[in-house]
Amino acid sequence: EVQLVESGGGLVQPGGSLRLSCAASGFTFSNYDMTWVRQAPGKGLEWVSTISSVGGSTYYADSVKGRFTLSRDNAKNMLYLQMNSLKTEDTAVYYCATDLRPWAAIQALGGASDLEYWGQGTQVTVSS
Repeated sequence: EVQLVESGGGLVQPGGSLRLSCAASGFTFSNYDMTWVRQAPGKGLEWVSTISSVGGSTYYADSVKGRFTLSRDNAKNMLYLQMNSLKTEDTAVYYCATDLRPWAAIQALGGASDLEYWGQGTQVTVSS
């Protein structure tokens, strides 16, 4: 069974840092791209970042580019999101997500919310 478990969320002041983790199991982690998606209070899902299966390529939303860093450790089936220079607008539930369908099918998805598998989410609150 595919399972994704996020951790590392919490309360942090603006300008602070936080590292989120996602523990993956139930599939060959190293074969698949991994994605972080977030949902701010009262807002829809927002794609944050994606990393390629071997970690050679990363992609970031403009809103987090230069502040967030996505990485993975395939030997440990772990995904990470290092968040620096946090802003109040980063407050959201952060989800780890992936999709085991063929690449072409994933590219045809209407949005990040259509990804196949999701963790339970971890709350990040940025407040002074």
